[in-house]
Amino acid sequence: MYQSPFVPTGDWHGQLLEPAHPQPPQVLLPWLEYPGSLTAALKRLSRGDFRVQVLSQCWQLPRAEECRALNLRTHSRALVREVLLYGLGHPWVFARSILPLRSLQGKSRNLRSLDSRPLGELLFSEPGIRRGNMEFNHLTRNPCLQLAALDRESDNAWGRRSTFWLRDKPLLVAETFLSSFRPDGPPSRATASNDRENPP
Repeated sequence: MYQSPFVPTGDWHGQLLEPAHPQPPQVLLPWLEYPGSLTAALKRLSRGDFRVQVLSQCWQLPRAEECRALNLRTHSRALVREVLLYGLGHPWVFARSILPLRSLQGKSRNLRSLDSRPLGELLFSEPGIRRGNMEFNHLTRNPCLQLAALDRESDNAWGRRSTFWLRDKPLLVAETFLSSFRPDGPPSRATASNDRENPP
C-alpha cells in the first residue's frame, strides 16, 4: 500500500520558526520564500533537464489539517496528487496537492487528468489564479517509506504550502525540498515577473 514519503511535524507556521528551533539551510531560504512559480524556477535551474514522476493520484480523505486549510468538512473527499519533481536526474522536490471535488468541476475538470504534467504548467494558462499566504513546516520522513528514488533521503526536510484560488475555488499545494536539492544560489529572477502569481 502506498505511503506518503513525508508527513508534517506539528502545525504549519506563517513564518519560519524562531531561532530556538531547527532552521533551514541558508541557501534554501530564498527557495522556501520564493513567491513565483516553483516549477518554472526549477526548470531554469535544471537547464531544461526536468521531469515529473507521479507517485499517487486518487480520491481520498485529506488530512485534518488540510481540511482546515481548505475549509472542508472533515470527511470530504478530494483528489490527492503526490509527485516527485526531478532536476538534472535527481529528485529535488516532493509535492502534494489537494484538489477538492468542488474545485474540479466545470472548466476545471481537466485538472483531474494531469498525468505527468506539472500542475503549475496547467494553472499557468488559467487567468485570475490567486495565491494565499505561504506556510512552512519541518517535515519528517515516513518510516514506512518504500521508494527506491528516496532511499538515501534525510529523515527531515523543509516544506512550504499555499492555498490557490482558481475561479474562486481552493486548491492546496505543498512542496518539500529534498536533500538532493542543492542550489548554488536563489531562484533565477529572469522571468520571475511573469510567474509571480502562479503556483508551483
